[in-house]
Amino acid sequence: MKFEGTDSYVAEKDLTIAVNAAIRLERPLLVKGEPGTGKTELARQVAASLDLDLIEWSIKSTTKAQQGLYEYDAVNRLRDSQLGDERVNDISNYIRKGKLWTAFEAEQRAVLLIDEIDKADIEFPNDLLQELDRMEFYVYETGEMIKARQRPIVIITSNNEKELPDAFLRRCFFHFIRFPDMETLQRIVDVHYPGIKQSLVREALAQFYEIRDTAGLKKKPSTSEVLDWIRLLVADDVAPEDLRGDARNALPKLHGALLKNEQDVHLFERLAFLARQRG
Repeated sequence: MKFEGTDSYVAEKDLTIAVNAAIRLERPLLVKGEPGTGKTELARQVAASLDLDLIEWSIKSTTKAQQGLYEYDAVNRLRDSQLGDERVNDISNYIRKGKLWTAFEAEQRAVLLIDEIDKADIEFPNDLLQELDRMEFYVYETGEMIKARQRPIVIITSNNEKELPDAFLRRCFFHFIRFPDMETLQRIVDVHYPGIKQSLVREALAQFYEIRDTAGLKKKPSTSEVLDWIRLLVADDVAPEDLRGDARNALPKLHGALLKNEQDVHLFERLAFLARQRG
């Protein structure tokens, strides 16, 4: 079982090495990187490449680790008991299986994506240490031990919004997705938009990297945002020479796809004003 990338996902060699190392070691793969660099999509492409089912667990600030295992609906059971419902005699009727339970009981190996783990409380990763390490957990309400039939391939993503506990990090294989260079990004664009005019791509990417390198920029545009931007440029039939002129004299054309806060918009407005003053 080896991941080598797919036709629709450009995976650098060090990324494929990391994925395959995590599979061989049977450890979770922790993937960090800027938002929009393809961390979540990686799990989907690994599942597609290896012909495995994908189970996605998207983490929010209110998510608790227990929800990934199971939840006991005591309120619903109390209501049913008051109504005389016979379902109350079987407590398993009120156990809701979480994403880990679903992955553990799958007949065939699955890919389990724990997406944006750094959004949750700082204790969240520690609360999953034993379950991810031993691939089992205990259901206290029913007295049963749930063990993984097939050890899932676990991919965990983080935007690096907060530090993860050392004990958790020790149990993971780590990989940081660097922002792609221009050559790699051009390959990514070609995958998404085959047959696109290369002159437009070259000019757009040159301007894109100039924008990313602008001093004082609060939020650098990501891979997904440049793909949206190029899609709009193609849809509006923007010529490469028009893009060059726009870059010298004003905000980037269709800048709303790249600049996502007013501070960065004001920054480019000031730069454009200074450029016009200099003639």
